[in-house]
Amino acid sequence: MRLTILGCSGSIPGPNAAASGYLLEAEGFLLGLELGNGTLAQLQAVADPFDLDALVLTHLHPDHCADVSALTVLRRYHPAPPYPARPRLLPLYAPPDAPTRLANAYAPNETERAVTDLTDVYAFHPLRPEPFRIGPFDVVAVEVDHPTPAYGLRISYGGRILAFTGDTGPCAALNELADGVDLLLAEASWTDSAERPIGVHLSGKQAGELARDAGVGRLLLTHIAPWTDPGAVLGEASAEFPGAEVVKQGAVYDV
Repeated sequence: MRLTILGCSGSIPGPNAAASGYLLEAEGFLLGLELGNGTLAQLQAVADPFDLDALVLTHLHPDHCADVSALTVLRRYHPAPPYPARPRLLPLYAPPDAPTRLANAYAPNETERAVTDLTDVYAFHPLRPEPFRIGPFDVVAVEVDHPTPAYGLRISYGGRILAFTGDTGPCAALNELADGVDLLLAEASWTDSAERPIGVHLSGKQAGELARDAGVGRLLLTHIAPWTDPGAVLGEASAEFPGAEVVKQGAVYDV
């Protein structure tokens, strides 16, 4: 598997930095993970958006899904879409209310919101606890601890496993999700403090502890907010899991 970072800024896009967005590739199958603010621009720099074979949204906060509206415009109104050589409907895996939530984001006013339907663009599939397959990937979605329904992902291919926490506070589900994986892509939105609200995000320390306790092979930190010092987050994580890394926009990692 090959992982490309389209964007990794936490909560909002930062200066010249897109919000959450990743590509995972195997056997020529291109799987998008998240499509937050600014990520469609980054996607166009590395691939034709029409080459995207499927998209997964772990939850529906804008920094993880805002550019679905822009992708909708491209797939509806591009003057030379590659249909029927490419499928007209893009498979989109997300929390169950995604069809309504994404239509509301796309509609410009209340009148159009009442009739907006994106099923001419996407084939929606609700995330569920049972293992399922997307192209060559075996996927398990685990519900995690966040203010809105949110999932972590465990993705397997060719004997290798990647786990992505999505956005979450510490919870028992993360231990199952990360257990023994080759690569853990973990959000670490802030430094550790007793004053942080629970059930929202991980600190660098908590991400490092998770990686250590789960026995992962490699820890990549992402979703660090623009107002947070990534060096401080990395220092916390590295104290618990030596060798932790902060991802960079545009970087490519082999799993």
